[in-house]
Amino acid sequence: MSAPVVFNITVADPNSHLFNVRCTVREPDAAGQVFSLPSWLRGSYLVRDFAKHVQGLTATRAHRAVAVTRLDKRSFRCAPGRGALTLEYSVYAHDPSVRKAWLDDRRGFFNASSLCYCPVGFERSEFEIEIRRPAGSQCKDWKLATTLAAKKVGRNGFGLYRAPDYEDLIDHPVEMGPFEQLDFEVDGIPHALVLSGRYELDRERVIRDLKKICHVEREMFRQEPRLQRYLFLAQVTAGAYGGLEHRSSTALICSREDFPRKGSDELSREYRGFLGLCSHEYFHLWNVKRITAQRFLESDLSAEAYTEDLWHYEGITSYYDDLFLLRAGLFDAPTYLDIVAENATRLARNPGRALHTLADASFEAWIKYYQPDEHTPNATVSYYVKGGLAALCLDLTLRLHSDITLDDVMRGLWKRHGATGIGVPEGGLETLAQELSGLKLKPFFDRILRSTRELPLAELLGEFGVQAQQRPTQGENDRGGRSASGAALPASLGLGLKTGDTRVSQIFSDSPAARAGIAAGDQLVAIDGLRITPANWPRHLAALQPGISCTLQFFRDDELLSATVLPQKPARDTWTLSLMPGVGGETLKRRRRWLGA
Repeated sequence: MSAPVVFNITVADPNSHLFNVRCTVREPDAAGQVFSLPSWLRGSYLVRDFAKHVQGLTATRAHRAVAVTRLDKRSFRCAPGRGALTLEYSVYAHDPSVRKAWLDDRRGFFNASSLCYCPVGFERSEFEIEIRRPAGSQCKDWKLATTLAAKKVGRNGFGLYRAPDYEDLIDHPVEMGPFEQLDFEVDGIPHALVLSGRYELDRERVIRDLKKICHVEREMFRQEPRLQRYLFLAQVTAGAYGGLEHRSSTALICSREDFPRKGSDELSREYRGFLGLCSHEYFHLWNVKRITAQRFLESDLSAEAYTEDLWHYEGITSYYDDLFLLRAGLFDAPTYLDIVAENATRLARNPGRALHTLADASFEAWIKYYQPDEHTPNATVSYYVKGGLAALCLDLTLRLHSDITLDDVMRGLWKRHGATGIGVPEGGLETLAQELSGLKLKPFFDRILRSTRELPLAELLGEFGVQAQQRPTQGENDRGGRSASGAALPASLGLGLKTGDTRVSQIFSDSPAARAGIAAGDQLVAIDGLRITPANWPRHLAALQPGISCTLQFFRDDELLSATVLPQKPARDTWTLSLMPGVGGETLKRRRRWLGA
């Protein structure tokens, strides 16, 4: 007997970018079945209105048309009647991100939240979804990868899948195409890296490194939960980067330059970033997908779900993603400290940190983080970046003043919430950290979460034998850490240019450029009568002197304008962290327990 709700997904022509969907409800509400589509999906905090991509929707019962009445942008009601009800519609799939759906003659991808309406009242019913391979010779080599539970599936992965409820149905992304699948095992659990796109890589090295990362993360949670399998679904592109977590998989988008080539042992910045992305999304297997905010669990995905704790779910994950690379032995402590220094530099160069608290940044993610513009750095902070540094401060505080670490707090959250399915109330991590440590941490949390005071990063690192220094930047490519070389820039204008262009991308608050009236979008053409190009811009910056004015010529729209700018001394906003030599006693012990020997 089939499930109460059955979906059939077909593709007539991949080049149309249309998935054709048929939904059959065996015993709909006789008074008029209501259907709705989510407005956002868990893990990505922006209302995306998936229904806008739906077209040609019709409803039938016993082959007779059924009237459909729109209720709002995401919902409609079918006319009353008895007997099985069938919907048919198409969904336009041309979003290259990991959040919606994509279809062309090279690959297909979707989150079911983009394709599958939920019949209201059937949220906890069983669902079946049949996915057929697209027709046409160009798709003859296509396969399908997903962690949906298979019911009747062919060797190529196409066929019939099931889900115990609607939440499960939309929490397993589907990848299809002539992809490559690299299978590996972690602690007895099947894993795979699924690669779509063009790339070259050292397969053995990538899999070896992923196994190490997954293992240390599973060890932290004492090998729970026991999964059936886990998939890294990676779309390889020219230069994109990002990911979205799911209960037993993650959808990734990365650059083909991120992978190591065979014969090279170098840990490039790009490959380090890819491993950090995988580490981050894998940790969400616990933190977000199972250790979940109560306010998220209560949401039906129709509207925003607000919490001040996104720093917990994304910031703590950001702290751990690179720390796990260190624990896995993929780089040494000085390299790890470089990463921390780069994040501290990003925060220090963000004027918004003086205006926006971490709690408010979490709460307003829907309108701030996910809808950035040229003024964003002046108005808000990232709960990823500052959240990760706040998590570091919390871990060091616990290690310094108690017998527990942040690891113990996360394991406590797993035991109390993740393993039980009980949502975490607002401030739940704060409460548990105080409970387990015995420390009165409210002043600490008030400072890092609910004020705009600077984080106590340098002081805490010093207690662990790590010296923090802040210096002026040494150029546009100076991200912080030990990587920069050369003299510091003598002066600053307080503006940034778009990559490979002379168009102003952002103006920092209370900077020389802001005071002179330069605006984001202005096209710089000359400085003191000399032409500006992307290639010579660094040389122009290096020639500036504090207190000696210069004249910038620029186009705003099609009008040539000029402004006199008075450069100022550059801020000491670039961090370098280093291991203090000659450290011994308790300081050395603390450092080794945190960073390893």
